[in-house]
Amino acid sequence: LKSKALVRLRGKGSRLALGAGVVGLPSRGKASLVAKMVKYRKMRRPVEPENWTVDYRERYIPFSKDYLVDALVKEFHSSSQADRATFLAFVSQVDSSLLHRYHSILEQLQALYAPINPDQDTLQEFSLTDAERLAKEQEVLARMDPLLDQANFNSLSEETLAYALVVHHPQDEVQVSVNLDQYEYIRFWALGQRFGPLRVMTTLQNQRGFFGTPWVPPDRQYFKRVVVAARIKNAHLMLEQLLPAIKVRTSIFYRALLNGMLIVSGLAFFVNVGMVVLSDLKIGTTSLLLFFAAFMAFRAWKVFGQRRNIHSLELVHMLYYRSTSNNSELLDALVLRAQEEHAKEVILGTQFPPPAAPALSPPGHRYLPEVQAWLHLHSGLDVTFCADRACRHLRELGLLGLFCSAPLVLVVRPPGVRPPKH
Repeated sequence: LKSKALVRLRGKGSRLALGAGVVGLPSRGKASLVAKMVKYRKMRRPVEPENWTVDYRERYIPFSKDYLVDALVKEFHSSSQADRATFLAFVSQVDSSLLHRYHSILEQLQALYAPINPDQDTLQEFSLTDAERLAKEQEVLARMDPLLDQANFNSLSEETLAYALVVHHPQDEVQVSVNLDQYEYIRFWALGQRFGPLRVMTTLQNQRGFFGTPWVPPDRQYFKRVVVAARIKNAHLMLEQLLPAIKVRTSIFYRALLNGMLIVSGLAFFVNVGMVVLSDLKIGTTSLLLFFAAFMAFRAWKVFGQRRNIHSLELVHMLYYRSTSNNSELLDALVLRAQEEHAKEVILGTQFPPPAAPALSPPGHRYLPEVQAWLHLHSGLDVTFCADRACRHLRELGLLGLFCSAPLVLVVRPPGVRPPKH
């Protein structure tokens, strides 16, 4: 499971960055996650958790609001200019009503985060103890929870997190290990589950195969966006990593390959040079073996050090391109994302009024299949539409009775097929 962007809370100050969620990981929860990580480390061939795709329900609507409005206009409001103008005016009204609400939420979050923001450029008005900082961080996280939910981020199960933190993809050259005992807490949220080749943006030279053929990235499970909030125990450093306090390690394949090359070259050197020195210079066998062992140890240290430096450079490039916002910038990005998801849910809710259905069925669930079928048709993805929340949004705008009482059945049409004119 890879991330394309991050939220960090770190060190003496809280660090946020936008880039999946464990609940705050108290002592008992962290111990449970550590036990699951140990279980996967002991497996010779770890397998993905069976129920992780069941636990994770994709709720993120994979269209921008402007694209969604254009698609709905072409499909449902192209019969007359007046109908189109009415719909666009409604969209503009929704945007205006949500703007003030989310601007107020952003101001409240910024006020909460300001005392613990490590990147502020103003003078620090007062100092906080470590316990006070931790309490404020928890308060900020508590206020972020409803925003993350509205932005359609999902929390991941402990099984999924343990697998993701321990098991690396076979094609990954850069591998890291994580020790959760170094963290006060760590939380994850994710959206945009995908399966396919993970595009890596880097300034390093493109990888090629043994015969100069371009390297094709393999298909894999990943998320489009990952949010991480982490605090290291007794840490006061400005760390620029997706997960602070990690260690770059070499994969088993590369360790075996490098060791094999060292053994072969060492034996060749010993046979061609060592035996000549032993016979001509009359050096003792013990001294020669000690010198040879020291030489091979130095060469192994140099080879593995070079490999580790290459992996560290690749890690820096990866984090540079995938980390899109940090600290207070995350709050802006998160509020904007929640506002856009809110608007998209309201717009979709008004375009798919329910057909005639039993009065006992929840109003949102009456049009749930219509919305999900339309989203799947246009995106090719299985998106779970939050019908109850959409109805709540419509109720807040005074539109629930208007759009949920009309006995209208909408037929889902393929893209480009326009509705019949009356």
